[in-house]
Amino acid sequence: MAGISLDRDGAVAVLRFDRPEKLNSLTLAMYEELGAAFAEVRDDDSIAVAVLTGRGERAFCVGADLTESIPVLAEGRFDISEWDPAHQKHTRLFKPVLAAVNGLCLGGGFEIMLSTDLRIAADTAEFGLPESGVGVVPAGGTLTRLTRQIPYAWAMELMLQGDRITAAQALRYGLLNEVVPAEQLLDSALARAHRLAARSGTALATIKEAVLRLGDLPQDQAFHHEAHYGQQAFTSADAREGLRAFAERRPPDFPSRRTL
Repeated sequence: MAGISLDRDGAVAVLRFDRPEKLNSLTLAMYEELGAAFAEVRDDDSIAVAVLTGRGERAFCVGADLTESIPVLAEGRFDISEWDPAHQKHTRLFKPVLAAVNGLCLGGGFEIMLSTDLRIAADTAEFGLPESGVGVVPAGGTLTRLTRQIPYAWAMELMLQGDRITAAQALRYGLLNEVVPAEQLLDSALARAHRLAARSGTALATIKEAVLRLGDLPQDQAFHHEAHYGQQAFTSADAREGLRAFAERRPPDFPSRRTL
């Protein structure tokens, strides 16, 4: 049945848009399922990292299903804020989320990618925000996020013109961390995810939470809160173990990872 699937690869959760026959377009139910999947990753202590990808080779996700989701929105029968958990707005998921973009990444799929922390794409992937061409806007976080993640002129070009760009262009714009051959995509994403899972869970969560919380504060206020986050990390059990392991020239056994 089409939906969002969640599989495990050790301490890594692999989330998939699972509707390949429809280019992984999102039904209303799938938006709800994706929000629930992110919550499961957040709350399950045996999960360290999540990888988000699409089923099949043709598409990561092409956004909302134009035959269901968009008409419901256009007729005013649905509040777009109900999609906030799927778009990771106001998120409390401070574990790393990697996007493995395996094909078309358009509209809402592009927006969900923007909510992730690291992004790897197949060299065949394409990206675009076509919303303005059908009279709507990318309001799944993109109106807020995109100009904060990449230069203004490129962000506005993507949103206003709606043209597709290649994976190589997306890498140049700063939307991606890496582009790999399509057949290597999932293995590359999982390799990164498992490297992250070996690092301090306390440190990774502190970094992500601080970055998300402090980005909009005035600099002096942000520095004050940064010191709090830093002190929290430096006095943690993970820090004590990490420094002890460094001194003893051995791999750390982080307490935050002992449930994995």
